[in-house]
Amino acid sequence: MHNFQFYNPTKLIFGKGTLEALKTEVPRYGKNVLLLYGGGSIKRNGLYDKVVTILKGVGANITELPGVEPNPRLSTVHKGVDLCRSEDIDLILAVGGGSVLDCGKAIAVGAKYDGDMWDFVERKAAPQDALPLGTILTMAATGSEMNNGSVITNEQTEEKMGWGSPHSYPVFSILDPEHTFSVPRDQTVYGVVDMMTHVLEHYFHNDVNTPVQDRFCESLLITMMEAGSKLVDDLENYELRETILYCGTMALNGMVSMGFAGDWATHNIEHAVSAVYDIPHGGGLAILFPQWMKYNLETNPERFKQLAVRVFGVDPSGKSASEAGQEGIDALRKFWNSIGAPSRLADYDIDDSRIDEMAEKAVRFGPFGNFRKLDREDTVEIYKMSL
Repeated sequence: MHNFQFYNPTKLIFGKGTLEALKTEVPRYGKNVLLLYGGGSIKRNGLYDKVVTILKGVGANITELPGVEPNPRLSTVHKGVDLCRSEDIDLILAVGGGSVLDCGKAIAVGAKYDGDMWDFVERKAAPQDALPLGTILTMAATGSEMNNGSVITNEQTEEKMGWGSPHSYPVFSILDPEHTFSVPRDQTVYGVVDMMTHVLEHYFHNDVNTPVQDRFCESLLITMMEAGSKLVDDLENYELRETILYCGTMALNGMVSMGFAGDWATHNIEHAVSAVYDIPHGGGLAILFPQWMKYNLETNPERFKQLAVRVFGVDPSGKSASEAGQEGIDALRKFWNSIGAPSRLADYDIDDSRIDEMAEKAVRFGPFGNFRKLDREDTVEIYKMSL
C-alpha cells in the first residue's frame, strides 16, 4: 500500500430514534436553517412533520427548498445559494437520499464563493469555505452522508460530473433505518447496486500489499448480497434495512480504501449516460460495470480471479485466472439480474445514436481510470458492449 492520511470529520449518528439528535445538533450552528429535500416522499411518510416540529422546538427559522432532482441540477444549486445569502442561512439540513445530500454540499460551498459553484466541478477553482451541512438520510446508496463527494448535473450543457473538497463533508449525519422503509423496491435495488459498485471501484487498483483492505471490501460485498437479496422482498425488515444502510456508509467513507487508489472509471462512464438520458445512476451502473470488467479482464486476471473465488465462490480448479475471473463477472451479472437490476442500455430505450457524444463527455478531462487508463475509443467500445 502507499502512504496515506485519513480524515473524516462527519459525526455519524446511527440507529432507531436518532432523529432526536437534531435537538442538540442544530443549535450548535445557529437559528437560520435551509431545509432541503426532494420530491415529497418525506411528507408522505411523516418524516417532514417530525423534522419541522423539532426545528421549531429549538427555535429555528426554516427556509425550505423542495424538489431536488434525482440527478441534482445546477439550477437547483443556484436557487439554494441565493436562499442562503438572502436568508442569512447558518445551517443547511438535507433530508433525503444521496442526490439531496449532493445538492446540499454544492449549495454549502457555493454560498461561500463569489463565482459560480460550477467552477469547482470544472476544476477552475477550489472551495475555500462552506456553510455547515447536516443530513438526514432516507435511502441507502451513495455514501454521501459520510464523505466529501458530490455529483451535479448541468442541464444546460448536459454534463454530469463529480467533485469533492475537504470543506464539503457533512458536519453530522443522522441515519435511522426506519427512515428507509418507504424506499420502493426498484430504488432499493439501485441502492444495493450503487454501494456494491463503490466497493468494486475500490477493489480494482494497482497497489500491492492490501490484504486488510481487500478483506474489508470482500466482506462488504458478501454482506450486501446476502442482505440485499432478502431486503428487496421484505422492504420493512428493520435488521435488513439497518445492515444495508451501514454497508452503504462504509462503502464510501474512506475507511476501507486507505493506502490505495481505486479505479472509478465506470462511474465516469455512467455519469455521461445519465447526463444525456437522465436514467437512475444505480441502473446505469448495473449495466456498465460488468462490461467494464469484461473489457479490462486481461489487465490483471489474478485480481478478477481473487474476487471470483472469495466473493462469488467460484472454483478455480483447472481454470486459468481469466476463466475464473470471467465466471466471477458472470456471477455478478446474475446476482444483479436476480434482484431486478437492468442489464442492457436497451432496457432504458438507449441506442447507439449518442454514443460518440457520451464518450466525449466522459473524456472531458482526458483519459481516466486508475486500474487502467481509458480513452475515448475504449469508452465507445464499452458503450457498444452495453447496448
